[in-house]
Amino acid sequence: MKYLSNVNPGIDQIAPYQPGKPVETLERELGITDSVKLASNENPLGPSPRVMRDLSSQLAQLARYPDGGCFLLKEALGKRFEVDPSMITIGNGSNDVLEILGRLFLRPGTNAVVSEHSFVVYGLVTLAQGAEVREVPARDFGQDLNATLSVIDDNTQMVFIANPNNPTGTWVKSEELERFLDAVPSDVLVVLDEAYFEYVSDPDYPNGLVLMERYSNLIVTRTFSKAYGLAGLRLGWSVSPPGVADLMNRIRQPFNVNSLAMAGGLIALTDDDHVEAGVAVNNLGLEQMRSGLASLDLPFIPSAGNFLTVEFSRGAQPTYEAMLREGVILRPVGVYGLVDYLRISIGTESENDRCLEALHRVVDR
Repeated sequence: MKYLSNVNPGIDQIAPYQPGKPVETLERELGITDSVKLASNENPLGPSPRVMRDLSSQLAQLARYPDGGCFLLKEALGKRFEVDPSMITIGNGSNDVLEILGRLFLRPGTNAVVSEHSFVVYGLVTLAQGAEVREVPARDFGQDLNATLSVIDDNTQMVFIANPNNPTGTWVKSEELERFLDAVPSDVLVVLDEAYFEYVSDPDYPNGLVLMERYSNLIVTRTFSKAYGLAGLRLGWSVSPPGVADLMNRIRQPFNVNSLAMAGGLIALTDDDHVEAGVAVNNLGLEQMRSGLASLDLPFIPSAGNFLTVEFSRGAQPTYEAMLREGVILRPVGVYGLVDYLRISIGTESENDRCLEALHRVVDR
């Protein structure tokens, strides 16, 4: 099979993305029921009740192709966030728009700069195009923007910044980010991933869409998978300079977003109360989990997202496997260089209690 040696450079360095273990898989493997999944940073409240109620009206249209241009959704996003709809690209999750950006700008001989402990997809997107992943060491588990700036060279096409970062929950403040953007060469794109934007209320947290008015090389990505509770529909979006958005929409797969996802996104945008309720549940859940973890003497990384990444000095993998037997699914993050840590998504109060009770039994063994 000589053709296997002809694949694009970089592909052989990629390991498949490993999502959180599905509940159905765990229960089938262990013969248990009533499991709790706190592994994928999903919204424990689920979709908006309006989405649940109104989406069924779209089922009769499933025989027809969706609107390939996502016109109504782009118009709604533009109005809601005060951006020109021509600057918006809709994706099959924000992962899709990240990959489109990689296809546009990365190639052998170029590089993209990422942070240690940052979202693994940035590296996958880069390697898939045969480009170099230039990883800078983290500072306090977050992105060191001074170190990031120091490795940019003439071959750097883009810099990825997750704010807040997954899987650590760390975030970059406005002043630090603006100082970085002032210093980055104007021909280097800065991709600001704001998947957890809705969960952050600190006044020093920057809004990338506002910063785009000042920085023509800034691209912002967001998602409906977290605060909007639509992870199963796969819906994300980006805002980029018009010329970039035009190119992205040229190579975007035809009908990359299905009609149910578009309709769900449109409905979700009308229900601010549901987003606010989810954020409130998350804030309470963070306090609940912080208190419970402290009582167990388990260190964790302070987080601005809907998760906490927790250190297990006696071994993360044995703890993960023991928690599976307790019917609680957590997320190993060794692939992020955090081999002694597990990420715990914030659930409902009862799910958090279930997790903490199971942890108590596991760590006391």
